[in-house]
Amino acid sequence: MKNFLNEFREFAIKGNAVDMAVGVIIGGAFGKIVTSIVNDIIMPPIGWLIGGVNFKDLKATLPSVDFGAGTMSQATINYGNFIQTLIDFAIIALCVFLLVKAINRVTRRKEAEKKPAPPTPSAEERLLTEIRDLLKDGRR
Repeated sequence: MKNFLNEFREFAIKGNAVDMAVGVIIGGAFGKIVTSIVNDIIMPPIGWLIGGVNFKDLKATLPSVDFGAGTMSQATINYGNFIQTLIDFAIIALCVFLLVKAINRVTRRKEAEKKPAPPTPSAEERLLTEIRDLLKDGRR
C-alpha cells in the first residue's frame, strides 16, 4: 500500500499530470463561457433575424400513444438545442485551433533561436579548403 501511495504521489507531482489537470479545469470553465456567448449573445440576434425564433424552443413533437395505462407526456425531439450545441462546438474547436496554432508558432520561434549558428571554420580548415579548390582547378 505504501508503494502504491508513493507511485501515486510521484505521478501527481509530475508536471504532465498537473498541467493536464489545469487544462481540464480551464477547459471546463472555457466551455461554460462559450456556451454563454452562444446562448446569450449569438443566438438571440440570429433568432430575431429569422423572425423572433428562440432556438431552445425549436422541437418536433412526436405523436402520443396511449397504452391504456394512463396519459403519457408527449415526447419531443429538441433540435434547437442540438443546433446550439453544434455552434458551441464549432466555436470551441475554432478557439482551440487558434490556441494550438499560436503555441506552435511560439515553439517554432524558440526552436529557431536555440539552433546554434554554424561554426566558423578555423584558419587550418580555410587553408585546406583553398588547397582543395586549387587542386580541383588543376593549378599547382
